[in-house]
Amino acid sequence: MAELATIARPYADALFKACSESAGIDLGSTAAWLDEMAVIAAHPQLRQLADNPKVTPEQVFDVIAGVVRSALPDAAKNFLRTVIDNGRLNALPEVAVQFRNLVNRRNGSSDAIVYSAFPMDAAALAEVSASLEKRFGRKLNLSTQLDESLIGGIRVVVGDEVLDTSVKARLEQMKAALIA
Repeated sequence: MAELATIARPYADALFKACSESAGIDLGSTAAWLDEMAVIAAHPQLRQLADNPKVTPEQVFDVIAGVVRSALPDAAKNFLRTVIDNGRLNALPEVAVQFRNLVNRRNGSSDAIVYSAFPMDAAALAEVSASLEKRFGRKLNLSTQLDESLIGGIRVVVGDEVLDTSVKARLEQMKAALIA
C-alpha cells in the first residue's frame, strides 16, 4: 500500500490551490475545519464504522458532519465527500498536516509546540514567542502543552528541531556527564 503522505499530497495540494484561487475562502478557517475533521477521522470508532461494508459513504459523511462542532462550509462538505467517496478517510489526518505545511510555507512561518511544566500566562508566552522567533529566524505559530515530567523550564518542538531547556534535560545531561 502506498504511504499515507503520498496519498494525502494531491488532496492537500488541490485544497490549497482551490482556497488560494477562490476569493471567499480563508486559508486559516480552512485549516481549522480540516484539522477538526482530521481529529474525527482518526478516531478508532469512526475508522471501524467507515471500514464496515454495510455502512454507506453517505452515512459516514453524515456522522462526521454531525460530530463537527460548527457548520461546515460548502467547500468542506465537497472536500469531505470526495475523500470519503475515494476511500481515503484514513489519509485525512495526513492531508491536514500537509495542508498546514503549505499554508505555513506561504506565510513564511512554522508551527511550534511549547511544552511547559506549568501553565504559562499570556505575557510569558509572548516573551517566549519573541525569543523563539529570533532564535529560529521565522514567525512561529505557538501552541502550548503541559508536561509535568519536565519539572521546570520548557521544551520547544519546531518541525524536526527541538530546543530543550527543561530541568529534566539538564538532569539527564548531568547524569550522562557523571557516568562518563
